[in-house]
Amino acid sequence: MLRRALAVTVALATLVVGLVVGSAAWPSQASAAVTTATDEPAGAVVVVGTGGISWSDVDEQTTPNLWLLLRDGSAAALSVRSVHSNTCPVDGWLGLSSGSRAAGPRPGEAPNPVDRPCTPPPTVTDGVVAAWPTYEAAAAETRFDARLGLLGATAAAGGLCVKAVDPYAAVGGARPDGRVEHYAAWTSERMLEDLNACPVTLVDVGSLRDPDDVADGESVTTSRAEQLAEIDARIGQVIEAGPNGADYVVTSMSDAGVSERLRLVVARGPHFGPGVLVSGSTKQTGLAQLSDVTATVLASVGLPVPDAVGGSPLTSDPAPDNSVQRAQARLTMLSDYDEASHDVHGLVEPFFTVFAYGQLVIYLLVLLVWKGRLGTDRSRVTVLSRVRVLSVVAASVPVSTFLANLLPWWRFPVEMLSVVLAVGLFVAAISTVALRGPWRHWALGPMAVVSATTMLVLAVDVMTGSRLQLSSLMGLQPVVAGRFYGMGNPTFALFATSTILLCTAVSSWLVLAGRRRAAAVAVGVIGGFAVVVDAMPFWGADGGGPPALVPGLAYLVLAVLGLRLTWQRALLVAAGVVGLFFLIAGADWLREPASRSHLGRFVQAIIDGNALDIVVRKAQQNVEILLGNAPLTLLVPAALLFVIYVLARPTSWGSRAMQRSYDQAPTLRAGLIALLITLSIGFLVNDSGVAIPAVGATLAVPLIVSVSVSYLLDEARATAQTRSARRRR
Repeated sequence: MLRRALAVTVALATLVVGLVVGSAAWPSQASAAVTTATDEPAGAVVVVGTGGISWSDVDEQTTPNLWLLLRDGSAAALSVRSVHSNTCPVDGWLGLSSGSRAAGPRPGEAPNPVDRPCTPPPTVTDGVVAAWPTYEAAAAETRFDARLGLLGATAAAGGLCVKAVDPYAAVGGARPDGRVEHYAAWTSERMLEDLNACPVTLVDVGSLRDPDDVADGESVTTSRAEQLAEIDARIGQVIEAGPNGADYVVTSMSDAGVSERLRLVVARGPHFGPGVLVSGSTKQTGLAQLSDVTATVLASVGLPVPDAVGGSPLTSDPAPDNSVQRAQARLTMLSDYDEASHDVHGLVEPFFTVFAYGQLVIYLLVLLVWKGRLGTDRSRVTVLSRVRVLSVVAASVPVSTFLANLLPWWRFPVEMLSVVLAVGLFVAAISTVALRGPWRHWALGPMAVVSATTMLVLAVDVMTGSRLQLSSLMGLQPVVAGRFYGMGNPTFALFATSTILLCTAVSSWLVLAGRRRAAAVAVGVIGGFAVVVDAMPFWGADGGGPPALVPGLAYLVLAVLGLRLTWQRALLVAAGVVGLFFLIAGADWLREPASRSHLGRFVQAIIDGNALDIVVRKAQQNVEILLGNAPLTLLVPAALLFVIYVLARPTSWGSRAMQRSYDQAPTLRAGLIALLITLSIGFLVNDSGVAIPAVGATLAVPLIVSVSVSYLLDEARATAQTRSARRRR
């Protein structure tokens, strides 16, 4: 049996690596476009940099120049997230300079840098950015390995000059020593000369700062509307005076104050006609990140994009024409990106808090009612029946938060109400199927239905572009910019939990039917599919997922086959997981740099000697989240202690229902141990890994309760019938 298990593992690893290597032969849309662009003669590119402007600020009357660029060019919503949750103007320009996350210093007394005022523009003296040493010191403290001056150095190495107009543009175009070879202050009289001096031109047209949103200590003397009108007018001047045949990239690279939000980027020129921008790094149409702009600038003038640049050159998904109707449709789509991401970001914490604490309160009340033997036999049957329904309903909530994005809930005036109604619609559908189908008579039936639905919805979404995850309550947050596709930590937690619980239900059914080997094969097939979806760079692209999921599945397979997990077998599984991770990551690294996921980039970081910074930074994120998020801090130990207690004392007074569940569902206890293994490893090996057991518990705990209550309900009904019969005698 062990040989068969090892053979299956080797076959799975071969399949995974083969898929990754095979994908290298199929360049992404972005990488294919880069090849075409760099084969052409080098042209010119003008980057018009601003800040604080989103697509929701753009219309034909208020911002006529931005509107014309939208109509005639290709556009996307832009994530400008840097080191801190909000991005100051200097942070955005340093990000353009380095092609990665960077931030300048923020002096002030507020403990959180977000609440400190942004620094004013630097001075440029004798062609040197005066504040450059302080920028380098701030970048070194963040452990993001930001190589300031990379854009300017790459252009110089290619024999091209960079012209910077105004101080912030000097920050973007400076070389690693802070020197700017070609610099000029903004003057309308010399605009034509300044914009035609070099193949690469960076122009700062000013950043919008919202008087109602800036931090204390930062003074803004003009209104938001006046700033917006002035910036739009300056954009028009640059476009009018710029060189013919150049690519123009207008980008809003920073926030308007303390609040974070998606901003805008639009490109027009020989490589960018009317349409929507496509990012190879976000793998999304209409959604880009700031480092993509750095890559686009270099590719537009025929220069190679260094591996240190975190983004990919933007390409265009062309529209049939530049009609007003199509432009308005693009604006609506881009505004939806902005509005959905902005609205959902503020709803995540209250939604998760109410959902998590609500479950804890309900289960505590049920425990008091049942253990205290409060009420009559009939009332206990009623309570348990309702608890079973409520637990299945609660377990249907996580996947419904993803399905809710099939409906444009963010367009309604009361966002919390609209998203709750959207989630509730899918909860009602899923829970009804789970509780009313022919499987309702089996205790594990509803668990199987909810788990299968969750697993399949998330798998299909990941395999088709992760659109349901974007801006969902338990999915990916574009403004956070941690991930734009594939399996984020919350998504993986739900995917792994639903996979193991589905494997548990299916294997229990087959073992009860006397088909133990078939049960092990079923776990291998379901689990293997989940691992492939999670691991593939072009689907899940999850480096920390397989090391957590595979050991849990391996334990479940061994348990189904009746084999003990000895230390030797545990070490063998661990070695296999580590080897599989590096095989996948190494195969991803073999692809073109623009096509790599974060797995391949991590291998490159190991080669460059920067991997330790990544590990330390991710560990710091875990500690900060664990110490600073009260709901997660409470829910994680509560959920894990609940599972550990049930597993350790299956016959104790508090878990006799689970013991009855184990008797009638023979692989349930092994499944819970497998789940505990996966969630614990996921917590330890992932950045922000505290979310994995917390989010996994939102699905696992109610489903475990539903199974336990099913057996308690049968017992309560039998007791009530017996006592009723005695009274009739």
